[in-house]
Amino acid sequence: MTIKFSDSDKLKFDYLLIGNSRLHWALRKDNSYEFFHTLFDQRFPENIHLKQLIWASVGKYPSSKLFKNNEISIKNLTLKIMPDHIGIDRALACFAAHKLIENKYKKNILIVDLGTTVSITKIDNKGNLIGGQLLPGFNTQLKSMDEKTKNLKYPENIFIPSNNFETKTNKAMLRGVYNSIFGAIKLSFNPKQDVLILCGGDSKFIGETIRKEIKNIIIEPNLVMYGMIFSRK
Repeated sequence: MTIKFSDSDKLKFDYLLIGNSRLHWALRKDNSYEFFHTLFDQRFPENIHLKQLIWASVGKYPSSKLFKNNEISIKNLTLKIMPDHIGIDRALACFAAHKLIENKYKKNILIVDLGTTVSITKIDNKGNLIGGQLLPGFNTQLKSMDEKTKNLKYPENIFIPSNNFETKTNKAMLRGVYNSIFGAIKLSFNPKQDVLILCGGDSKFIGETIRKEIKNIIIEPNLVMYGMIFSRK
């Protein structure tokens, strides 16, 4: 859900993740959380309670007004092997997946974050990092074709065409981008050895199509936000 804040809103958000293209918010309600997303070009709320706001950042959005003591870093996560240079969003996704998934067969966990960038990260059953891959996200690929080529334009409607080979240019672009992402996932996922979890802004949109070919997957769009929540428990 993408929302706009007004000055009259009583904003008591608990967590903020500064992403590459949006701000992601978590609000505690009773024993659960609600998640919201705002665009970078929206004005940052003036009346938010910054002293209690726990935050992390992977994007370029200014964070000078946020309290440094409230920032989550990899050092705050109880992961045995996680290099400092790994993005905090990837580390939080790994942390949350390790906490959330009932992994009774002690498989590796393959975490695919479908956002501005697609990050494919594998951890073992103890939460240790095995490694990963990075590639442009769904919209990033479409925008790149729009910006770098003369005759390819960003499609007006975003969907995944049903045919693998399309005659219309916009459908060919959409299907090609989907196939590039799905192909990377399929090449990385071994169902006998791995548990697959999808997260990020495009996880529901892409995940429902992927689910037609890979049945036993978990889709949790707000996995990174849950990582922030678990880091403070």
